[in-house]
Amino acid sequence: MSVPSLADLSLADVYRARRRIEGRVRHAPLVESQSLSALAGVPVFLKLETVQPTGSFKVRGATNALGHLAEQGCRKVVTASTGNHGRAVAHAARTLGIDATVCMSALVPANKVDAVRALGAHVRIVGKSQDEAEHDALRLVREEGFAYVPPFDDPHVIAGQATIGLEIVEALPDVANIVVPLSGGGLFAGVAFAARSANRAIGLTGVTMARGAAMHASLVAGQPVLVEEVATLADSLGGGIGLENRYTYALTRDLIDQTVLLDEASIARGIAHAYRHERLVVEGAAAVGIAALLDGVLPAGRIGRGPLVLIVTGANIDMDLHRRIVDADSMQPDSTQSGLHPIS
Repeated sequence: MSVPSLADLSLADVYRARRRIEGRVRHAPLVESQSLSALAGVPVFLKLETVQPTGSFKVRGATNALGHLAEQGCRKVVTASTGNHGRAVAHAARTLGIDATVCMSALVPANKVDAVRALGAHVRIVGKSQDEAEHDALRLVREEGFAYVPPFDDPHVIAGQATIGLEIVEALPDVANIVVPLSGGGLFAGVAFAARSANRAIGLTGVTMARGAAMHASLVAGQPVLVEEVATLADSLGGGIGLENRYTYALTRDLIDQTVLLDEASIARGIAHAYRHERLVVEGAAAVGIAALLDGVLPAGRIGRGPLVLIVTGANIDMDLHRRIVDADSMQPDSTQSGLHPIS
């Protein structure tokens, strides 16, 4: 449960990130869920990153990273994204007067592609995976002199996401457990780094989809590995972590207590529950913490210790898909048990 020593990231960097993004990013509310608290037997709080100007937590890391680049005189950036990071980079670039190009794969939902274009960024659709999109972005760095803004594996991005952890421990000093959607690890690494810097006893669980969970597979293998990217309701959690991962794999490995995998039906139930009981429209990646709690697959021993925080990461779901999920849920029996178990 120790906080790893990382030369490229310190708590001072996290506080510096908070100053840099102040006024550009919202202080997301932390609200108690009555329905989930009753189910868990402890107070359950939702950290609502859905209120951010781009509808996702990603604006924190992107704004910090681009703010740092702007201070260095950079005026042209490129990134690869499954949607929310690209939207965040486009938003931050527009506010800072920087030209942005976003490389995305054919798996990215059309609503997320359109949202990036609407913010004035140039969009390139390349290949059928996040890895292919990233390769194209890195080609532009080599051949055309762009500055690259990684979606997760970057100290400035991690420090920006870590501001969520600061806000949680400041608002809820007795928080016992934080449940974080797990993908490339930028969010998990940042939140975990900030939380454990404040209290080494805080439990940290990563939740992701069973289909194409690259960080989970890498943790099991003991090193970054390639995983085939497939379509999933939790599309924002898709993509690899990079075989040359420098930061997020090590931080996640050293700080995570447990990972939990969810099937698609569980994620759909989480989306529906958020809408029906919390009055929230959330995307699949944002619903995984709620889904894991509904399914009873979070580590029960830890939950019993005190307040639990679920990070609700974004609201950028296609509304036609959302309607179909909610309508289908209304036809199902009132059962939240999926038979899944935590996977260490």
